Amino acid sequence: MDALAQSKTYCRKVARSRAKNFYYSFLLLSGEQRDAMCAIYAFMRYCDDLSDEPGATRAAIEQWRADLDEALAGRFSGHPVWPAFHDAVREYGIPGEYFHQMIEGVASDLEPRRFATFEDLYRYCYQVASVVGLTIIHIFGFDSDAALPLAEKCGIAFQLTNILRDIREDAGLGRVYLPQEDLARFGVTEADLSKGARSEAFIQMMRFEGARARAYYEESRPLIGLVQPRSRSSLRALIEIYSQLLDRIARKDYDVFSERVRLSALKKSWILVKALVE
Repeated sequence: MDALAQSKTYCRKVARSRAKNFYYSFLLLSGEQRDAMCAIYAFMRYCDDLSDEPGATRAAIEQWRADLDEALAGRFSGHPVWPAFHDAVREYGIPGEYFHQMIEGVASDLEPRRFATFEDLYRYCYQVASVVGLTIIHIFGFDSDAALPLAEKCGIAFQLTNILRDIREDAGLGRVYLPQEDLARFGVTEADLSKGARSEAFIQMMRFEGARARAYYEESRPLIGLVQPRSRSSLRALIEIYSQLLDRIARKDYDVFSERVRLSALKKSWILVKALVE
């Protein structure tokens, strides 16, 4: 097996084992597109791990950034992701700047996170999630530049959903992603988040944040009609999986403390079936 084939095999394994929501939508793509998605996901997953794992350092992230520049030029360090990653970037014409923005976003997680305003949070969400959307629509294929701002908004919706789901876990790591202005507005403290205090004030705040995320889902839905027809079912499934995750958070009356909110494998499989026939 040559280096590229080995790299694709590695990326598929990473995606299957760790892309709990993304991987389902990959199954609706062609084999070539699926391999490209797995390669991009494996790159993103390693980026996240560099900021989340115990002992994470800025030096390791800077080395990954240097390795990225080499990979974009067709020169690979020893990490198995690079041949498949380079192949995907070249095949689909993905701008390298997106990956640098992604690294900037995850690097900022090395320090305790606080955002004064939603505008500040939006910038972070853009770096860690919107650029993912902007990357993968190159694999989906699109003809109109109108797809770009919609992919940005789609990424914001996904990341806001993740933030609401992971509030207590993030607070335990010293990360409070909800804007300080919103905490103050509803009278919720960081200590409340760490303790898992699901007060009426907390629920009201979550309804507000959930409505904000929902608005971004609705704004981004026209994106489905702007990607290539062969890719629409995959994008439709991906948006529906994350959208229904937000719905489930709301149905649990915003209890994100007692257990991690998730969709079952059966539910995600049903979403795939519906995406194929719609």
